[in-house]
Amino acid sequence: MSSIKLVPVQEPTGGVKHIAPLLLPQLNQHYQARAERLGVLAKEHVMGDYLQFTAALVAAQQQVIDELPLPDTANARIELIDGQAPLAWNKLQRDAYWQQALGLLIDKLRAEANPETLAVLDELQGSSAAQLEQWAGYLLAGNFAEVGSGRALLLWSALSLYWIQLAARLPFEAVAELGEQRQFCPVCASAPSASVILGGDQAGLRYLHCGLCESRWHMVRIKCSNCEQSEKLEYWSLETREAPLKAESCGDCNSYLKVLHLDRAKHQEVVADDLASLALDAEMEQEGFGRSGLNPLLFPG
Repeated sequence: MSSIKLVPVQEPTGGVKHIAPLLLPQLNQHYQARAERLGVLAKEHVMGDYLQFTAALVAAQQQVIDELPLPDTANARIELIDGQAPLAWNKLQRDAYWQQALGLLIDKLRAEANPETLAVLDELQGSSAAQLEQWAGYLLAGNFAEVGSGRALLLWSALSLYWIQLAARLPFEAVAELGEQRQFCPVCASAPSASVILGGDQAGLRYLHCGLCESRWHMVRIKCSNCEQSEKLEYWSLETREAPLKAESCGDCNSYLKVLHLDRAKHQEVVADDLASLALDAEMEQEGFGRSGLNPLLFPG
């Protein structure tokens, strides 16, 4: 098994193509594609209203990134410490940009928000910078009860806008080395939201998709994405054996994570299709498994 670390970018030396240990996010219409997929999935779905709401939220994220991109001065000097994620959520000094992005996101959502959502928007807009930072700290640490699901959704959406832009412009590349602890993002040290099996030139390769910075890092398919054991893996689906979306469970750590086979259905979008398949999550919980990652469009509480 290999671990992944980032190193300064080097000039290519040629030779045989290799498996990329890390795929940094691509920002070109990233959120627009997700919003469109959510809109498609919302049609005749039991969660249609919520999927439509998240589609509007994600479309607003695209507008924010277009109108208010992360300035070059934000976290201009990222230190590269051997063995550490350069944008680790618990070590990075957060720039004020994420709160500016939150403010613009709130403005974008006001027009079509229902009374309940408006109350959350008003509360966040009226909160001090210190209070927002405190909630962000709780949220990133997984203390969702201290934040509440309504606040968490909007705060995370703004934080992700910040982290994804930092990740997209990192001047580093990744190398794979012997070691373990592949369950956390090598860029920001967050948990994955799901894993994807790629198609095309990378057909069959599995990557874990970060729920915060949306980087993807390679992990072999015969290991649990949480504890890295392989003896008690099982795959679950509400459809056929060849379903493009499944849950991978591990009997060693009693966890599960969704797997999206983009090689079987390339129209899938990792966050949107994960959210639209909560019926599978319910089945997994009934089987006694706990989810090892989170969907950035749904929080407990």
